[in-house]
Amino acid sequence: MHRFVYIALIVILAGIVLLFKFQNLESATVSLFSMSITLPVSVLVLVIYVLGMFTGGFVLSLLRSMAHGATRRP
Repeated sequence: MHRFVYIALIVILAGIVLLFKFQNLESATVSLFSMSITLPVSVLVLVIYVLGMFTGGFVLSLLRSMAHGATRRP
């Protein structure tokens, strides 16, 4: 029974993501220094989300190692 609930949730989430993708086809230009790139808004949001996950994971890992080093006894 739980399998069908999970499958239904995945289908609903995939539908929401596809709906977001098709409703945000406009382009946005991002500039950094002298470089610029034009992407659809939905792709830009996805890239920013993934970069946020990576940087958040790195920061969390760094804080954990610092806390572990601070509590380690000499």
